[in-house]
Amino acid sequence: MTAEYGWYGDDFTGATDTLASIAQRGRRAFLFLGVPGAAHLAAVPDLEAIGIAGAARTMPPDAMRAELAPVAAFFRQAGARLLHYKCCSTFDSGAGMGNLAVALDALRGFSGDPRAVIVGGQPSLGRYCAFGNLFATAEGQVHRLDRHPTMAHHPATPMAEADLTRHFAAMGARVGLVPWTEIDRIADHWDRANGPLLVDVLTPNHLDRIGAFLRGRRLLAIGASSVAEAFFAAAPQATRTEGIAGPVLALAGSLSAKTRAQVAAAQLYTHIPLDAPDVAGRAADILRGGGNVLLNSAAIAAAPGIAAHCAALVDRILRAAPVGRLAVAGGDTSSRVVMGLGIWGLAFHSRMADGVAVCTTRSDDPTRDRMTVLLKGGQMGDDRLFDRFAARAA
Repeated sequence: MTAEYGWYGDDFTGATDTLASIAQRGRRAFLFLGVPGAAHLAAVPDLEAIGIAGAARTMPPDAMRAELAPVAAFFRQAGARLLHYKCCSTFDSGAGMGNLAVALDALRGFSGDPRAVIVGGQPSLGRYCAFGNLFATAEGQVHRLDRHPTMAHHPATPMAEADLTRHFAAMGARVGLVPWTEIDRIADHWDRANGPLLVDVLTPNHLDRIGAFLRGRRLLAIGASSVAEAFFAAAPQATRTEGIAGPVLALAGSLSAKTRAQVAAAQLYTHIPLDAPDVAGRAADILRGGGNVLLNSAAIAAAPGIAAHCAALVDRILRAAPVGRLAVAGGDTSSRVVMGLGIWGLAFHSRMADGVAVCTTRSDDPTRDRMTVLLKGGQMGDDRLFDRFAARAA
């Protein structure tokens, strides 16, 4: 099977955002939840872009290398022209967790080339890179990343450095820079480079120029969904708005201020905290009666193994009360939940907001096949997101 574009998402919600970016450009794309075997590849033929969702963002270096080696081998054998390591648009990572320098090294086997392109911004998401420094929008204001109200204080990978060349150096990779003032000379910089190159991005026009460069070579790229936006020329596909009727099971597994606001604004659900008695039984009873349920992990979010606990709980509830719609907030929680349900792939359905994709599941279990699922990172979406998802097919 040959697809010109391959991507690995280092968390599930980011991987689905890239799926949406490609599908909305009219390209045939599909996201597998692991390196696919022949049977699952045959079930979704004629793809132009193949994705693999992973969890490298939360892994230490040795685990990342073990995770990424088969990814590089798969895409090399699949004949992809570009392998995209999809990281968070704010590049938050550290030497001991989600190390982007380790990702670059581990995926070098895709092309055998020590060089790679790092696409530094995503204007469509309010991310801008100028002279190597990353800026990100929060509540309508653009902040340098080390002064960003959320990312500068991230609980796992706080971003104290906005200069991405310094950020990569701290993780072990020496990175060159193509400033936006020289963006027409990317090829010259590439020919002289002996390692990764960070390219500034301030405008969609910059992405157009980067895309023209990417399409002419076989290489490794790292960055947000802006890599896909650059590689695939815009050919918008109509977004579907229909959904599956019936109740929604939602889980808020993120403690971000945005997710807290979304939970507080959700009026179309019965709210059940995860430390309440008989959560699974109560939720299943409500769902069987046609009501929507929102599980909130805020009370026990710091408990060890909370993501795995949430995944087992969702599985137990859906076994007792199968439903066709699921919403999960939180990157790590989303990946654990989806994997725990025996889902092997996701097709794009529609977008609910920038950075928030709705997907259709594929599973060998008929009760989990072709569910409509919303997976979102903690910072993404408007306050009414949960209610808008519930109301779509109500």
